[in-house]
Amino acid sequence: MNCSNNKMLPVPLNSGFEMDNYWIWCGSVVEDPDGNGFHMFAARWSKEYPMFQGYIYLSEIVRAWSPSMLGPYEFVEKVLPTGNSSDWNGKMAHNPTIVKYGNKYLLYYIATTYDIPLPSPDIVATDSKTMNEIYQRIRIGVLIGDHPAGPWESLGKPILEARPGEWDHQLVTNPAPCIHPNGKIFLYYRSNTPDGLRIGLAVAESPEGPYKRIQDEPVMQGITVEDPFVWHNGHCFEMIAKDITGEITGEFHSGAHFLSDDGINWHVTDEPQAYSKTITYSDGTTTTLGSLERPQLLLDEKGIPKCMFAAASDGPGGFRKAQNTWNIAIPLSGSFC
Repeated sequence: MNCSNNKMLPVPLNSGFEMDNYWIWCGSVVEDPDGNGFHMFAARWSKEYPMFQGYIYLSEIVRAWSPSMLGPYEFVEKVLPTGNSSDWNGKMAHNPTIVKYGNKYLLYYIATTYDIPLPSPDIVATDSKTMNEIYQRIRIGVLIGDHPAGPWESLGKPILEARPGEWDHQLVTNPAPCIHPNGKIFLYYRSNTPDGLRIGLAVAESPEGPYKRIQDEPVMQGITVEDPFVWHNGHCFEMIAKDITGEITGEFHSGAHFLSDDGINWHVTDEPQAYSKTITYSDGTTTTLGSLERPQLLLDEKGIPKCMFAAASDGPGGFRKAQNTWNIAIPLSGSFC
């Protein structure tokens, strides 16, 4: 299949979502069912804390709204965590992805909890032992609702756990749900291994689960990507994901594009780069972002991508060096293929 990576249109200067005094990450959008604008689910946490370590302690999922697809989006409410340390999702929630499933809306996310007082910013920045203990409790959950504005039904427990003794024993993160035309939910996820990041797959017949691994091993052997976004175009599965090394696309941390007939066996496309970190704004200026990660697509009624939402940062490269982060909305000119 002959695919093209030249799909990124100029970005409006005020697109996406940002908040003063907060780190913003992720960003998944769905259109209001009544035609009343667009709902974005994103992650935020206080800039009083370091960007990377801070999210593990403080990230919360919020809903923002805009009358137009590209934004700007305005904060509406906090959705998660619950605030109760005895809940599995009590103290941190991150990686939101919202999808429509029939007449329902499914909000997938990761979460964790802890029962210690929130440390000061300087302790959070230096206490790697406690941070890693909290990090390794991360699991995947889902909220179910009749409307993007809620109310939401929580299942009270994760839908996907790490597996002791297996390749994904450390944690499960980066949930990427794909609704197959037959109604099955293909839930892709990431875990960390000594050989690098790997992508796994669990499949469910309904939103409540159970979510069963389709195979014991990762589905993308020898391919180092993270932050997958997966959809079914009516003929096959497509995936865009962050190219960790740049070996697939030729650009470090840009987006790689994959296809699969069965959702299990994946191959890179003829034109492997889905998007670049170098973007052009509507005023004609061009910039290379420090980060452009967690790509999330908004599809039209025919299943063709019309906008990519992604976590963006400034700086010389890498979110750890960022001074500011936000969600960026990049209009697209059509399908990647």
